[in-house]
Amino acid sequence: MAAKQKAPPPVADINVTPMVDVMLVMLIIFMVITPMLSKGITVELVKTKNPIAMADADKEDAVLVAVSRDGKVYLGSTQMTADTLPSKVKDLLTNRIDKTCYLKSDARARYERVVEVVDNLRSAGVDQLGLLTESINKSTEGAGGGA
Repeated sequence: MAAKQKAPPPVADINVTPMVDVMLVMLIIFMVITPMLSKGITVELVKTKNPIAMADADKEDAVLVAVSRDGKVYLGSTQMTADTLPSKVKDLLTNRIDKTCYLKSDARARYERVVEVVDNLRSAGVDQLGLLTESINKSTEGAGGGA
């Protein structure tokens, strides 16, 4: 007659390997998804000492215009010429009470190009123009002022 084999004693340690696996998968997913959530193109914003926080610029329906370092103009993430900008912005602002537009410009963009975009936005009927900047102390978006 064979003797019964004894079961090994229960392990009292916590097995964290499955939890670590799940966390690493979630980290990779967030790292891949996060850049897709950013609105428009990424530019190196002008740094100011006293920016005004503009929470409305982060809204889903905010009209965001960007000027890149090389002078290219983007409405959201779509590149366009400065001449076609007013008609596109007019279409976006129709039937809106708040006709605010937000402009973010690269710190090294030519000032002439930024002024051209501001003029085109004004001709499109923009009531308020928020100039997005970054704080020197911390990287919070704000407005350098309204035009």
